[in-house]
Amino acid sequence: MIIATYNIQNIFYRDRTLIRRYREENRELWVEEFETLMLKGMRTGEEFNRMRALSQLLGFEDSKNGPYLTMIHNTGQLFLKKNVSSNTNKATHLTDWNGWIKLNSTPINEVAIKNKATVIKEISPDVLFLMEVEDRASLLEFNKYFLSEAYAHILYLETNDIYGRGIGVLTKPGYQVKSMKSHVNDFDEHGNPIFDIDLQEYKISTPGGILVSVLTTCFLEDSINPGRTNTKIEIQSQKIAEVYKDLSGRDNLIAVTGTLNVPSYSKELSALTEGTDLRDISKHHSFEVDLDKGKDSNYYRLGAYKMGVNIKQRDYLMLSSKLYRAVRNSGLIRKGIWFKKRPQWNMLKSIKNETHMASEHPMVWSELKIR
Repeated sequence: MIIATYNIQNIFYRDRTLIRRYREENRELWVEEFETLMLKGMRTGEEFNRMRALSQLLGFEDSKNGPYLTMIHNTGQLFLKKNVSSNTNKATHLTDWNGWIKLNSTPINEVAIKNKATVIKEISPDVLFLMEVEDRASLLEFNKYFLSEAYAHILYLETNDIYGRGIGVLTKPGYQVKSMKSHVNDFDEHGNPIFDIDLQEYKISTPGGILVSVLTTCFLEDSINPGRTNTKIEIQSQKIAEVYKDLSGRDNLIAVTGTLNVPSYSKELSALTEGTDLRDISKHHSFEVDLDKGKDSNYYRLGAYKMGVNIKQRDYLMLSSKLYRAVRNSGLIRKGIWFKKRPQWNMLKSIKNETHMASEHPMVWSELKIR
């Protein structure tokens, strides 16, 4: 059985607010790259195309010179204009105007969509948990047209997230979800939802009839909860630890997966890392991943997955003691991530710029031999 977790950061479209946050984080690098290209005496066709892309990312594009109807993919804005070249009235007195409409979401680059599928097919897990999925229809289409209908069973649950990011579960033939439970309606003492997104429980049967319990979740960036001294992630971790301990009283094959958004040494995760017998798959001797290039291959960054894999650990696959002993192989696939400057690693050849990136997250997986 191969199980994997992957924060896919939406499949076909993503809320424009999330795109804007990414843009703000990278604006300085894009300005530097644009200036470098501007100063070059001779530019290739590819470099001109890159400058056009950067001009949109940086907001230089002049929408007034566009056609009657145009969609700017990098900004998530739909521009509507009068057709001044025609004498025919194209609109009523209510709609005869020049302006623009902001869309709630931005379409994801087609190359990026294909790269998302390439990352998944690299391991082709039997059971796949996807974070930040926009809807079930997208999952079904993605499985049909990009994963060649590899998965027989597809589930999707909405969450508390204001940007519509849900969690999807895909299983291959022979693996079935026997039960599922959501914790979107778990509230703290102040009446607020404990989980910004959700904690979901699944019982999955293998072809041999063995049941494996999986807890999957996705934490947002941490913040102090009003009236509390501990952070939101700490509160969520404590709740997951409670659910895990309750489960472990009945089952011993349990996995906790998802995006936790803090490194493993953080006190916010202590309820999971110290208060239970859960073990992080990245600490297993079988854990494989392409190392950084150059001198970074011998460097260990605090909070990273391991030496030579110097990206901040945000995504986890943690296993109960018995399940951890069943691990035969494991690893991390990050070839779908675009690197800015350093560190650098092997990327998919189809990634020419950041819009082609499959996700900012790697896929974490493990092969288990369960009897």
